[in-house]
Amino acid sequence: MPSTINRSKTKTPMPAQDPKKRSKNFGEVALGYTQEDAINEARRCLNCKKPTCMQGCPVQVQIPQFIKHIAQQNFQKAINTIKQTNSLPAICGRVCPQEEQCEQKCILTKMGDPVAIGRLERFAADWEREQGIKTPEQTPSVGKKVAIIGSGPAGLTCAGDLAKIGYEVTVFEAFHDPGGVLIYGIPEFRLPKQIVKQEVDFIKQLGAKVKTNMVMGKILTIDDLFKKGYDAIFIGTGAGLPKFMNIPGENHLGVYSANEFLTRINLMKAYNFPETDTPVKVGKKVAVIGGGNVAMDSARCALRMGAEEVYIIYRRSEQEMPARKEEAEHAKEEGIIFNFLTNPTRIIGDENGWVKGIECIKMQLGEPDASGRRRPVPIEGSEYILDMDTVVIAIGTGPNPLLPKATSGLQLNKYGYIDTDENGKTSKEGVWAGGDIVTGSATVILAMGAGKKAAQSIHEYLQNK
Repeated sequence: MPSTINRSKTKTPMPAQDPKKRSKNFGEVALGYTQEDAINEARRCLNCKKPTCMQGCPVQVQIPQFIKHIAQQNFQKAINTIKQTNSLPAICGRVCPQEEQCEQKCILTKMGDPVAIGRLERFAADWEREQGIKTPEQTPSVGKKVAIIGSGPAGLTCAGDLAKIGYEVTVFEAFHDPGGVLIYGIPEFRLPKQIVKQEVDFIKQLGAKVKTNMVMGKILTIDDLFKKGYDAIFIGTGAGLPKFMNIPGENHLGVYSANEFLTRINLMKAYNFPETDTPVKVGKKVAVIGGGNVAMDSARCALRMGAEEVYIIYRRSEQEMPARKEEAEHAKEEGIIFNFLTNPTRIIGDENGWVKGIECIKMQLGEPDASGRRRPVPIEGSEYILDMDTVVIAIGTGPNPLLPKATSGLQLNKYGYIDTDENGKTSKEGVWAGGDIVTGSATVILAMGAGKKAAQSIHEYLQNK
């Protein structure tokens, strides 16, 4: 009989595609735990009486309980436990930064690696998919209607939680496929489209309706929805407006925002060209400006789209880089070149207006700025030029103003994001908001947490109305 406790101080390794092979395909990089891997890792959990890991979970997953079920090889109970509070476990297990959330709070960090909570969550969700996901029972209608604008992580979570209670939920999505940033922003090799479709289908099975190609603020306004009989509305439209550096040459051909670059590759299946006729022109040498997860995604996509050399250009050092450590490591393994303490000053074009180079200046770190990170300061006279064919700007996004501008009585902050209280309630009666449209660009799990809080607040509001 094997021991029921694994006293290893290190995580069970995650099987993955070989870097040389995966840099040429869009198949998933992390292959997932086997049953043996999952049981072995689950047995590292101490099953604390007062689990600190749950303090780091915005959607309140009963972490020790589901891990205990995996250790006991009761995988159905494990996924059932997760789905009590999280309707998107296959997504969370792949893209949530557990190292900054639940795993950071794990007591085992005092002695070594935390339990691989995210990998175990993914295992449970993948096991359920392999067995065939059981259609959940729909809760009888309570006779009240809620509209959800946006089908990203915040909107889907809010929709799922309200549908479970018995509200008649309709999700309005601007694109032709539901999923929001999960489907247009995150590449196939990190989050397969089929996984997102599976999770959206589960939300539908709970009773939610999804309407696509609905550009809200243009086709229908918030006030229109109230006139149609909706009792409450949740806005989860994200932050999809690209930001640029405002340096000379950004209008040259071959310069993309990361938003456009990833959307074309993801939603228009550019990675499948020429079978799917939506090409994205990618040169032999590509520069991606930025140091977040979106920059890593863009660089790794460019490599898979045929680029021979791909550079990450980031103005601070590696220590300040906001991308997940795992994503940066995967990028390095695949051959992405990192130029730290470097900032572009202009993009150089040829006689036909196409990118041919990028001028950069070297930086040094000064005193900390408002973010707590040391401020990058240019080193005078250190400019140099890199030959480039393509430049992708991945320095963040802002809120799309279309819906807020079409909504009277909706208070915004000075950056154009929607003001809410701690539960997502806005200044407009009957309207809630959550996710990136409130916080600015953040993580999938924080958006889900906002959707969950808003769902509870909407429920309380409609009960008392």
